[in-house]
Amino acid sequence: MVIETKTENLVDKIDFASYQEKVNAIDKMIVEKSGAGSDFLGWVDHPIDYDKNELEAIIKEAQFVRKNYDVLVVCGIGGSYLGARAGIEAINGTLSGQHPEVIYLGQTFDPTYIAQYLEYLKDKKFAVNVISKSGTTTETSVAFRLLRELLEKRDGIEEARKAIIATTDKSKGALLELCKKEGYVRFVLPDDIGGRYSVQTAVGLFPMACAGIDPREILAGSADARKDASNPDLATNQCYKYAVIRHEMWKHYHKAVEMFVTYVPSFVQLGEWWKQLYGESEGKDGKGLLPDSATFTTDLHSLGQFIQEGSKVFFETTLHLTHHRHDIKVPHDNDNLDGLNYLEGRSLGNIQDRAFEGTLSAHTDVGKNNNVVLELEKMDPYHLGYLFYFFERACAMSAYLNGVNPFNQPGVEVYKKNMFHLLGKPGY
Repeated sequence: MVIETKTENLVDKIDFASYQEKVNAIDKMIVEKSGAGSDFLGWVDHPIDYDKNELEAIIKEAQFVRKNYDVLVVCGIGGSYLGARAGIEAINGTLSGQHPEVIYLGQTFDPTYIAQYLEYLKDKKFAVNVISKSGTTTETSVAFRLLRELLEKRDGIEEARKAIIATTDKSKGALLELCKKEGYVRFVLPDDIGGRYSVQTAVGLFPMACAGIDPREILAGSADARKDASNPDLATNQCYKYAVIRHEMWKHYHKAVEMFVTYVPSFVQLGEWWKQLYGESEGKDGKGLLPDSATFTTDLHSLGQFIQEGSKVFFETTLHLTHHRHDIKVPHDNDNLDGLNYLEGRSLGNIQDRAFEGTLSAHTDVGKNNNVVLELEKMDPYHLGYLFYFFERACAMSAYLNGVNPFNQPGVEVYKKNMFHLLGKPGY
């Protein structure tokens, strides 16, 4: 198995067998696309049903971007950029020196952030991947208008047209109309896949391909995760096992928060993607866990006291890698003023593993906190694709167990209506 859901560090026990019948029924709903929000279950089979011609076009256009541009601006918000950013940083790291450099706009209104990036781009040869199903998402549309203006004024309309790649709806929307008018290269976000489940579509695959990550490997990992999730037996289905744990923690042990923990700083954005997936899918009807995230050991020096001895409103889910891509050994120091010679010759990977084990024991045995460990061998494009699908399938199961539609987000519209009214948008 690629991911193992380990339960040895759960303080509160779960009778998985008692869930089997319900899990079987929900799995049938997912496979047959018969549950609430079934119009947005296209992601379930996408890893094997994806458009092969579009994938080849994605790879070809990404090669063009890599050859001709120094920077790629991914312009999107929420599911339109989080997955791509999570994948790029998880694979390439946060200081990779990759070409092209990938930066992100369209996810904020903050004028200082946007002004600084526009200033940075003034002298850069850059391409833009604008991602929006409707083409009217306000944060993204404002940023794209500014980026497009910069390109057209500096390089001319024809060069700007070559530098803009859109990912949008296949048959409708403002961005599609603009693509037709200007002749931009465009890719499709399928009608039956929502933004937060879209990372294995062009939404995530194109930016990742531009960053040198093979989209075919992402899809291969997702396809294997789909295969492994196809048998709903909780004795073997690690994905559904995780979903049942989450439901049990919320429903029966009254936990309010799930803390997603990694020990890898380049996984911070993976946590951000995970938070949107679960928060937007489950947070309805007064139900659901608040998804939070932390990076250890860093956050043990800020949150550690609360985790160890604070109120027990949470449980932890730790993504644990068993293989480190790089390793460094601690050198000898003659003076040993820092007292670290006892670590001489030990690798940082070995030290981090012992920190993981010590923390797990402290939080479980002494702190009495429930800990789920998701064990993953390594991080590469295949394993990343597997991980994305694992979380998506588990999220659908978990939300259905909670009795909510995993694929809508009615609450998100409230702030938008208020904002539009205050801005004087017609009709609001």
